[in-house]
Amino acid sequence: MSRRSFLKKTALTGLGLSAFGWLETQALSYFQSLPKVNKKRIEDRIMALAKFGQDEKGHGYRVAYTQGDIEGRKWFMDLMSKAGLNPKIDAGGNIIGRREGKNPALKPIGFGSHIDMVPDGGNYDGTLGSLAALEVIEILNENKISTEHPLEVVIFANEEGGLIGSKAMVGKLTQDGLKQISQSGLVMAEGISRIGGKPEDIGTAERKKGAFHAWLELHIEQGGILDAEGLQIGVVEGIVGILDVEVTVEGFANHAGTTPMKLRKDAMLAASKLTVAVNEIINSFPGSQVGTVGKIEAFPGAYNVVPGKVIMGLEIRDLSFEKIEMLLGEIQNKAQEIATETQTSIMFRREPSFNLPALTDASVQMKIQESAMALGLKTKHMQSGAGHDTQQISLLAPVGMIFVPSVGGISHSPNEFTKAEDMENGANVLLHTILSLDKG
Repeated sequence: MSRRSFLKKTALTGLGLSAFGWLETQALSYFQSLPKVNKKRIEDRIMALAKFGQDEKGHGYRVAYTQGDIEGRKWFMDLMSKAGLNPKIDAGGNIIGRREGKNPALKPIGFGSHIDMVPDGGNYDGTLGSLAALEVIEILNENKISTEHPLEVVIFANEEGGLIGSKAMVGKLTQDGLKQISQSGLVMAEGISRIGGKPEDIGTAERKKGAFHAWLELHIEQGGILDAEGLQIGVVEGIVGILDVEVTVEGFANHAGTTPMKLRKDAMLAASKLTVAVNEIINSFPGSQVGTVGKIEAFPGAYNVVPGKVIMGLEIRDLSFEKIEMLLGEIQNKAQEIATETQTSIMFRREPSFNLPALTDASVQMKIQESAMALGLKTKHMQSGAGHDTQQISLLAPVGMIFVPSVGGISHSPNEFTKAEDMENGANVLLHTILSLDKG
C-alpha cells in the first residue's frame, strides 16, 4: 500500500482531495522535521558489544550470567550513565535507566531489549533493540528535546534462557524458576546474583498492570520474510504462544534379529508415524501455525534391539491459544490411532514453560505504521514466530514491536546479519513512534 493510500484510508476518509493533500503534506512535514538517528554510532556499537564474550575464532558466547555478559552489561551501563540515564539493576537483574519528562504525573514510555545471546549466537538479536533504545535517548539529548512522559530504557536479563528478567518484572518468576539451571550452568538464582540482582527479594522487581504508558521493542526479524520481499519494516501484530510437550512412546524392546516384523511393538515405528502425522495435521488448517518434532531419543538405542521406548519433543506455535489447544487435541487423537495400530502406548506431558500468545496493541501498531510510512519505508504486518520479552510486558501495558530484515533469514548463528541502513531505518521508526506516543 502506498503512503498516500494508507493515510487516505486510515485517517482521511470522507475528506476532499485538496484537504487530503494539505493534511498529508502537514504530516510528512512534521515527521521529516524530526531528528534522525546516527547510523554509524549504532553500527560501531554493535561491533564493540560483539567483542564481549567473543572467543579466539570470533564466535560469540555472551550467554547470560557468564563473564562476557557481566562485562558487556558494565559497558552498556557506562554508556547509559553518560547519556544521563542513571542506570539501576532491579532484583531480577534487569538494567533500567530513566529520563524524566515534563510531566512527572504521566506514566513512562518504555523501550529496550536484551544483550545476552545463545551459545555461538549472532551480534544483532536483542543487541540492536538495546542500542537503538540508547540511541533514541542520545538523539533527544543532542537535540534538546524534552518529552511529556518519562522515558525508561530497559535491558532485560537472560532473555535467551526463558525471558527470565521480563518474567521477574511481571511477577512470574517463581521460586521453582529460580532453582532451574541456566544455560551458563549456574542455578538461576546464583546467576541473577552474579549480575547484580537480588533473587532473595525477587518480588521487588514486579510491576503492576498499567506501569507503562506503552512499551516498544525494536528487533531483527530472525526470519526471511522482509528480506525476501524487499521490505524495510515489519509491524508486529503479535508474538506467538509456544507450547512444548514431551511425548513418550512405550513399546516392547526385543531382539532385532529374531523378532518377526508382524510381532513387533516398535516404539520408533510409532514415533515415526506420529512425526509424519504432526506435519500433516499442522498443514491441514489455514493460518500461520507451526508444529515441530525437534527432539527424539530411542531406548535402549542399539542397532540390534527393537526400540522399546522413544521420547519425543513436540512444539506448537501460533498467535491463538485456542488454536494451539485444538491442534494438540488433533495430534493426541491421531496418536491413539497410531498406538492401537502399532500395539504401543503414547503419552503426552506438557512442559511447564508454556508462553501464552501476546497480541500487540492496535493503536501502537498504527503509530509504528504511520512513522514508517512518513519516512518512506515499505512495511508489512506480520507475526513474530519467536518469543520476546515484549510477550511478558504485554501483561502490563499496550505494546508494539518493530522488525527489520535479517539477511537470508539467519539468526541464532554467527552468520546473523542486518544491514546498517536497515538498523538505521528501524531506529528512526522507534524514535518517531516514541515521540508520537508521547503526544497522545
